[in-house]
Amino acid sequence: MSATFEITNPGIAVSIQDFGRIGYRSIGVPLSGALDANLLSAANALVNNPLDSAGFEIRWSGPTIKAVNKPIRIALAGDIGAWLADPQGMRTQVDAFESVLVPPGQSLVIDSVKSGVAYAALSGGILVPKQLKSRSSYPKARIGGHHGLVLSSGDILSCQEAAAEIPTELKATKKWINESGDIRVILGPQENHFSPESIDQFFSQPWTISRQTDRMGMRLEGTPIAHNELGADIVSDGVIPGAIQVPANGQPIILLADCQTSGGYPKIATVISADLSKLAHRKPGDTLRFIKVNHQEAKEALNKKTELFEAWKQSIKPFLPPGSIDFIALYNSNLVSGVLSGSEE
Repeated sequence: MSATFEITNPGIAVSIQDFGRIGYRSIGVPLSGALDANLLSAANALVNNPLDSAGFEIRWSGPTIKAVNKPIRIALAGDIGAWLADPQGMRTQVDAFESVLVPPGQSLVIDSVKSGVAYAALSGGILVPKQLKSRSSYPKARIGGHHGLVLSSGDILSCQEAAAEIPTELKATKKWINESGDIRVILGPQENHFSPESIDQFFSQPWTISRQTDRMGMRLEGTPIAHNELGADIVSDGVIPGAIQVPANGQPIILLADCQTSGGYPKIATVISADLSKLAHRKPGDTLRFIKVNHQEAKEALNKKTELFEAWKQSIKPFLPPGSIDFIALYNSNLVSGVLSGSEE
């Protein structure tokens, strides 16, 4: 059965995301979806959801989620925390990478992300209608999510009712995948618009992430890269998340999940699939460097990351939250050594 919950505090620019709108780029619809699909999958795994279920993507301050009519189960994944608040003002700390039951009338108050991006998964996923086979929010076109927008105070949404009679929650016992390190890229497809010296400069210098960064793209600042005689314009062609465009000002732009489907700037390189999630954990003011890999190395990196996620998922174990009573274990325990009749002396 479905359960209703209310957003009593929306946080900042919190959106609903799943794995995105696959198969619609040919008609100009961006992919959208989670900036870090593995981290969304992790949150979903902790509430026994399909890994691609829609959850909340949190990039700054998190929302406050109040269970209205039935209990719901929530899990956070990322560098973030929360607390469970009841109507009397009692608070219980809730850590990331573990699930928590939120009874009717109580709220999960999600804190700000300490670094990168974080996700909140709810039992059964967030049950907003699919548009073009996805629930992902894309506010620029007002499709997906809740009315196509980021969260607002007073939004009423639904998920599946949680099984409150189950006393145990789920918790990951293995540390999450490390998302630090240089960004690996494959050169091209328009590297011929740059001299060998410009390409060397692209790889040798650190780049600073600009404040002009959102889910559509990440602008970088550094010593400008010069184009050769072919110039800074091309006939518009297809672009994908991870493509690195270099416009006339020589400052690269890394396209992200909400990026357009075509563009007219030459692309000096493309971030490999395994490292796209690293970009989700960088913020304005951070620096990054690029290193060049080939197609085989890119495939091996993606396979390795898949293996790391599967190993992490195997570390999820049930645990009993503090203050809970495991009635099943209690009933199965032999608490007395014998039985006496009430009439016996």
